[in-house]
Amino acid sequence: MPAPHTLPGPNADLWDWQMHGKCRGVDSSVFFHPDGERGRARAQRENRAKELCRTCPVLARCRDHALAVAEPYGIWGGMSETEREMYTRQRRRKVAV
Repeated sequence: MPAPHTLPGPNADLWDWQMHGKCRGVDSSVFFHPDGERGRARAQRENRAKELCRTCPVLARCRDHALAVAEPYGIWGGMSETEREMYTRQRRRKVAV
């Protein structure tokens, strides 16, 4: 008789850390830019989001998630999409050397 397969845990286990984020309940527009937002307005919004991230108890998990799945938009773990992209490129260069 074949051995029974173990089912994966509930999906909620993978995302439970989000329940403890300082961003919980905050308007998502703080973390995700509207179409066409540039310059000073974008920098100010990103700084507000990053300020929340700085003291967040799940900062590292959030950042790890965003880097692992290549989140294409928004502030995650205190990093903008541009910062995550630069970080990933630098890591690839180090691995290639």
